[in-house]
Amino acid sequence: MFEVKDIGDGVIFNIKVQPRAAKNEVAGLIGDALKLRITAPPVDGAANDAVIKFFADFFRVPKKGVTIVSGLTSRQKTIQVVGITSEEVKSKLRL
Repeated sequence: MFEVKDIGDGVIFNIKVQPRAAKNEVAGLIGDALKLRITAPPVDGAANDAVIKFFADFFRVPKKGVTIVSGLTSRQKTIQVVGITSEEVKSKLRL
């Protein structure tokens, strides 16, 4: 079950990244994580940078407000977004 946790001035949630996809998009849920397709390859941090840019644009927050808390070298990642609430995330994702 996908869960978005409110923490301090933002939220934290899990994602599963599919690099080298045809386009950048949220592709639904997979287990307890949000599935995210990213066009960037998983080389030299390119996919991580693309994940940060995607969520900054998606939630309309500065890039410095999006942090990969864990999973820098894994497809499973924990993301922190500052400046939004869990309700805003669920509304934006239509969950």
